[in-house]
Amino acid sequence: MTTPRVTRAYQQRRRLREESWPKEDVWTGENEIGWFRVPRTMPLILQLIDSKSLSGSLAPSGAYLELLARHIDNGIIEMAHEVDHAYAAGYDGTRAVRSWQERMKILEKLGFIKTKQIGNQRYKYVLLIHPTVAIQNLFDQGKITKPWWDAYRDRQIQTKEPLYEERHKATAKVVPLKTA
Repeated sequence: MTTPRVTRAYQQRRRLREESWPKEDVWTGENEIGWFRVPRTMPLILQLIDSKSLSGSLAPSGAYLELLARHIDNGIIEMAHEVDHAYAAGYDGTRAVRSWQERMKILEKLGFIKTKQIGNQRYKYVLLIHPTVAIQNLFDQGKITKPWWDAYRDRQIQTKEPLYEERHKATAKVVPLKTA
């Protein structure tokens, strides 16, 4: 974990914390291991994933969050036991795995993940699609409401998260033409 940039705002927040809560063990993210990064738009993304218009009565945000927490690098999660993933995503009891699998299907249908089956293990590998790309595709399909879209774009701008267009432009590959 990298040390945060010490700005004037950082110093002000630290002073406020030290004066208001001097004895509390607080979460700062500094020098921590065992945690994962997510975009600051994640609350909106989880709300979208759970929206009735996209997921009906099944809320797959717990399964998505569990996948993000399992991700180490390269956008790929090598899945362990389905029962463990189901439990970590909030499903228990006799229908736990089935409930989790139903949510995984929704996440794949919505374009947030791609999956690879190996043998009898339906979800052996999961590829995390960049949420900005998945959301843009849903928007292009007319599946996202204007109020949600406006709130999402506004939050992206506030947090300096690259917009889809900026991300797409930065990842576009230039192929040189051969000259005769």
